[in-house]
Amino acid sequence: MELRHLRYFRAVAEELHFGRAAQRLHIAQPPLSQQIRQLEDELGVPLLVRSTRRVELTAAGEDYLRQVEAILDSVDAAARRAQRIADGRQGNLAIGCVGSATYSLLPRFVRALRDELPDVDVSVRGEMLAPEQIGALASGDIDLALLRMPVETRGLIVESIRKDRLIVALPADHPLADTPEEQFVELAALRSEDFISHVGGGRSVLSAVLAAAAERAGFVPRIRHEVEETSTLVTLVAAGLGVAIVPEPTSALGVAGVVYRPLAAPIAHVDLVAAYAAARRTPLVDRAVAVLRSLS
Repeated sequence: MELRHLRYFRAVAEELHFGRAAQRLHIAQPPLSQQIRQLEDELGVPLLVRSTRRVELTAAGEDYLRQVEAILDSVDAAARRAQRIADGRQGNLAIGCVGSATYSLLPRFVRALRDELPDVDVSVRGEMLAPEQIGALASGDIDLALLRMPVETRGLIVESIRKDRLIVALPADHPLADTPEEQFVELAALRSEDFISHVGGGRSVLSAVLAAAAERAGFVPRIRHEVEETSTLVTLVAAGLGVAIVPEPTSALGVAGVVYRPLAAPIAHVDLVAAYAAARRTPLVDRAVAVLRSLS
């Protein structure tokens, strides 16, 4: 028994006429009649009652038709799903995201994916540091990473998404909080401050950016607390435990007790990039990156 036998039977059962069924299937009537006979012989039961004037389903034929319709519909649905997955319009997409973009870009990105690719099941992992995301790309735990430059790991395709201005997060009662909102703060003016930073030791790009910039400004930042999550970092600033250097989208958190001021050069901006493993590049990843590109 082959799928064509089932398709032939469904056509005859729906038309109740071998001539019309043959036209519908674009085959000659004698071979169609032969195929239906082969099907009945294999099943060992008659499915159709034939006469010179009409064709009718037997009781077994009526029940068999219901089963055949379910089977063929399932086969057709599986084919459509496979085609959509191969075309990048259906499937599963796991996204990793650094903290600051988690609260700004990620919600818009997921919403745009839902609108553009409604049959894609999107899962997200926010507040992921860059090394963690790179490891997750390598293991296949995520398909697409949103992280900060530099990304120097081999085997990754990296595309710049946008530049984010760096700003200073200050406790609301800090003296610099009274300055105009657009007044730039020199990093050297913060040399005596306690800093809240993302974890160091190569685990956070922003930690390395702060250390390098402070060295150029002639001081070593006094790190009072190191954290992994941006939301925790801003909360500690609100508690008055120190100041922090963060990308501007962090302000979207809206934590009470924190004010933000732009940071002067030489570290005025940091790049946000999309990265994915070249070996796991799929049409779905390409479509997702295209959607992401449209938002920047």
